[in-house]
Amino acid sequence: MKIFSAATIGKLTLKNRIIRSATFEGMCDDQGFPKESYHNLYSNLSKNDIGAIITGFAYIDKEGKAIQPGQAGIDHSSKIPYYKKVCETVHNNNSIIFMQLAHCGRQTDQDSTGGNVWGVSSKKSKYFRSKPQKMSIEKIQITINQFARAALFAKKSGFDGVQIHAAHGYLVHQFLLPQINNRKDIFGVNPKTKIGTEFLSVVIDKIRIECGRDFPILVKISGDVDYLHNFSKKQFVNLIHFLDNKKVDGIEISYGTMDQALNIFRGKTIPYKAISLFNPRYKLRYKFLFPVWKLFATLFLTLKIKKFTSAYNLNYATLAKQHTDIPIICVGGFQTGQQIETVIQNKKLDFVSICRALLCEPDFVKKLKSNPKYKSKCISCNICAIMCDSQKATKCYFGKIE
Repeated sequence: MKIFSAATIGKLTLKNRIIRSATFEGMCDDQGFPKESYHNLYSNLSKNDIGAIITGFAYIDKEGKAIQPGQAGIDHSSKIPYYKKVCETVHNNNSIIFMQLAHCGRQTDQDSTGGNVWGVSSKKSKYFRSKPQKMSIEKIQITINQFARAALFAKKSGFDGVQIHAAHGYLVHQFLLPQINNRKDIFGVNPKTKIGTEFLSVVIDKIRIECGRDFPILVKISGDVDYLHNFSKKQFVNLIHFLDNKKVDGIEISYGTMDQALNIFRGKTIPYKAISLFNPRYKLRYKFLFPVWKLFATLFLTLKIKKFTSAYNLNYATLAKQHTDIPIICVGGFQTGQQIETVIQNKKLDFVSICRALLCEPDFVKKLKSNPKYKSKCISCNICAIMCDSQKATKCYFGKIE
């Protein structure tokens, strides 16, 4: 099977074409230091023949911290020894690991950051509702330096590269989108390409200055968004051309923003009970109201939720591949070996990345090697995603809340 052939990202050689996509862990303390469970998670994954691992998003500064408890941080050199232990274990298990770097921008709140919520503009997120303070040029430069500093901390920790989170409505993505970025300065939207790439461009340049050009940089992007004015095919292609010109080492294709999060990780059902118990925006104060709440939630959500299909970001990934020779990684809805093999063979993609199937079965790749027709036991219930808002570490719930 071609999926088990070696392939390269930058100067790294991956033993196969399956990558573990960034998955929130919820396994760090309130200062972003990894707990033993974080180490054990990546130790276990790295023993199971995955081509490469991308960590859950780590904040580059507390001002960009997410609302989910237990998020990892890579904002201070004191964390290097903790991550170094993780990287050493992963490398001893003959695997490769990238750290995902993120700043939430407007997609957070003051309770989480302990200070202002910052954004490319003062436009609110419909879901997070906090009115962000518009970043000045000086503030933008500080944040760019924080990305570069975080990448250097990751390199010193032993990570094989970093992934810049430029998807899902987080800060870098906010700069890209004309729906959010209304700036008139150099960090605004380019009138020719209709996207705002200057912030990401300088972040990439600064990381290369700090870490060297041989240190691999991946970028995660969204093919489209669920706003009134979508991200057009032309804008998407222009973004691919930009990344091609920057010579990044890999591009992962995802979808959407956290304003409509269930369209990022599409499920076969909507986990209403988990939402009512744990979601900070929609949870019920009185449980006896659940039947009425569910009725209205069903009517509201079904109008906005995209249905689960296999390989649901494939169209964007194949389009990207037509415009660059940079390795393209596609995430979203891959659950069988045959499905992955078809995508790699016929669609000429380089890698497939997987989240929920590996949360359900960390040995999923090993099972595919022994049985190419194997189908993941993951039922795409998405309780795991909703439970990221709880105080619990992320795990598979297989359709039932404990």
